[in-house]
Order: sequence, then C-alpha cells, then structure tokens
Amino acid sequence: MNHVRVETVTIKDHAELNEDWVQEYIAKDPKALGLGELELRDKERRQPHAGRLDLLLEQPGSEKRYEVEIQLGETDPSHIIRTIEYWDVERKRYPQYEHCAVIVAEKITGRFLNVINLFNGTIPLVAIQMTAIKMPDGIGLTFTKVIDELVRGPVDEGEEVSEVKDREYWEKRVAKPILGIADEILSMVKTFDPSCEQKYNKYSIGMAQGGVTNNFVWWEPKKSWALLCFRILQDEHLTAELEEAGMNMMDYKWGLYRLRIKPEDMKLHADLIGKLLRKAHGNS
Repeated sequence: MNHVRVETVTIKDHAELNEDWVQEYIAKDPKALGLGELELRDKERRQPHAGRLDLLLEQPGSEKRYEVEIQLGETDPSHIIRTIEYWDVERKRYPQYEHCAVIVAEKITGRFLNVINLFNGTIPLVAIQMTAIKMPDGIGLTFTKVIDELVRGPVDEGEEVSEVKDREYWEKRVAKPILGIADEILSMVKTFDPSCEQKYNKYSIGMAQGGVTNNFVWWEPKKSWALLCFRILQDEHLTAELEEAGMNMMDYKWGLYRLRIKPEDMKLHADLIGKLLRKAHGNS
C-alpha cells in the first residue's frame, strides 16, 4: 500500500474555507459526524430572540433531534452558552422530541471540558472535534467525538423520582384521553396483581407494588399520545410481533421497550399490551 502524504489545515485561518462551507458539508452528509444515520431537518433555523441555529438534525424513525452548532478554531465560553441556549429553546418549543446539543469545533479545549463537567450530565451534550485535511484532489473533514452524550436510565425500583405529585396535579396538565391511558394500564395490571397502584411523579406515572416503587412499566404524557416504557429484555420474536401488529416502537433503551401509544391503541392492541405488562411484571 502506497504512503500518501496529507496535510491538515486550519479552517479559521484559511483564505477560502469558512463556517458556511463546514455547514454545507455536514448538511449534505450528516452521518459524517458519527452520530448515526441522521437526516437534515433544518439549516440556519431562526430562534426566537436568540439568533439562528446552524443545523437541526434528526434520527429517522425516532423522536431524537440534534441541535448542532459549529465553531471555527477553539471552543470559547460564548459558543458554549449559545449551543446550550439553542438546545434549550428547541426542547421547550418541541417537548415531544428528545433533544441533544452538539458542538462541532476545530479544537475542544481543556477549559471547555472543565466547564462541561460542571453540568454533571444534566444537559445531553456531544462535543465533536473536526479536522480539515488537504489532499491532492481537495479538502475533506474528519470528525472525532470527544464527549459523548450521557444517557440516564429510568428510575430503578426502590428509588424515588425527584418530586412526588398526586392525581390532581396530572388532571390539571393532561387531557383526559391521554391520562386515561395510565388508568387503563392500571386496570390491566390489577387483573394479575391487585397490589399495584399508580405512583404519581412530576414527569411520569409509574407503579408501586404493595406501597413500594416498582417501575416495571411507566408512562410519560405528550400532547396527543403517551410514551409507554416496559422493563423487558430485548427479544427478536417479541420485536417481530410488535412490528407485525403495527405498533409504533421507539428506540430500545435501558432494557426497555418503548412504545408510542395513542388512546385508541389501548383497545386496538389490548391483548398485546396486556402481554407486555405481564412479561414486564414477571421481570420485576
């Protein structure tokens, strides 16, 4: 194999290359970032009272979005703040999606790493260092993930969610048909375990078994649907059964099957949902 000499160049100091060039490069091939098979959702996305987001990428077939900011040269405090600000704006405007902030810079500094560590994983953030390489037939970019997203799992059994709420709290915040999904889930569970009750928390409704938290299933409300999570080990036969039934599955995470459920699904897929509940309960 022949040895080919390559030369790295600094985009910030280059006479012809600029941030627009990098933005277009990523927009044409989002998977180059190394974050999976992503698609471009928007470019130069206007933010209310907060400028423009460089790139909005999304993962096809899921509810995951990436707010991407590009920085030529090394990272600086203003860039960190802007990236987090845009991420925060997007997650508040579109809470039905999972959001992750992404910083792409030519140099990820030690100071930047120290600042990010202060957040202690409370902000889902990815830092990617890009390198421009000059070759005989042009200039290409390579991307190296320096900081990966810290994904926190669901509350384990016996642990309390940060803030306990009650039924009244949820009735004021969720439409009756959506809240009814949680009620129907409880009714199904009680057919095989009468000791189970709903456990109301600030962001979700879980399960308590005999007064002790046991989240073998838990529920998060969205505007017109609910996210149902079942603590079930991944099984190719079960996955095939869910797909054949046409159920809307989201990414498998944390040892959970996650389903996007609408009120009408509770009757349409009652038998299959009941099967999932029994299986999850058996794993608890």
